[in-house]
Amino acid sequence: MTAPTPFSQDSALSPAAWEQRYQAGTPRWDLGQPAPAFHALLAAGDALPPGRAIALGAGRGHDALFFAQQGFEVTAVDFAPSPIQSLREQSQAQQLSLNLLQKDIFDLTPELAGQFDYAIEHTCFCAIDPALRPAYVALVAELLVPDGELLAVFFTHQRSGGPPFGTTPTEVRQLFESHFEILTLEPVTNSIPSRQGEEHFGRLRRR
Repeated sequence: MTAPTPFSQDSALSPAAWEQRYQAGTPRWDLGQPAPAFHALLAAGDALPPGRAIALGAGRGHDALFFAQQGFEVTAVDFAPSPIQSLREQSQAQQLSLNLLQKDIFDLTPELAGQFDYAIEHTCFCAIDPALRPAYVALVAELLVPDGELLAVFFTHQRSGGPPFGTTPTEVRQLFESHFEILTLEPVTNSIPSRQGEEHFGRLRRR
C-alpha cells in the first residue's frame, strides 16, 4: 500500500495541529473513559476472545487501556506526542504492558501488515481528511490477519465540516464492503448524552 501524501505542516489536520489541540486543554473528542459501545461489546455473553489489537489514532488511550485490561495484547498509535506520553504514564500506573507508537497510521505498513486480530476504531476515521477514507479502509485490511475484525465506533453526525467529519451507515458500507464482511452496523444505544443519536457501532470482518 502506498502511503498518502504527507500533511503540510500548516494543515489543520497535521500532527502539529493535533498536538496544539491537546496542549490547549481537554479535547472535545476525548471522553475521559472508554467508549460505552466497547464496554457493551466486551461485557456481552459472547464476548470476543482476547488477541492482538491495534488502536488507531488512540489519543490518550482510554479504549486501548480498556482492551489491555481485558487481556488483549494492544498496540496504540497516535502521531501527536502528548497523547502517547499520557498513555505511557497511564499504562505504567496501571501496570499494563502496551506497545506505544508515535507514528502516522499510514506509515504502519508494510512493517505491521498482517499482525493483528483486531483493529480498534473510535475517533480516527472521523479525524482524517475524508479523501483519505479509501486509503484508511485498505490500511486496516492490510494490518489485520485473514478474518481479523475491525471494531469501530463511527461518528454518524450530519453537521457540515470537521473534524470530526461525519459519515453515514450507507457510506460506511460502501467504503468497507470491498475488503470487509459487515457483521453488524447498528446505532449505539448507550452513547454519552452529547452523542446520543450520533454513533454507530460496527464489527467488520476482513475478507
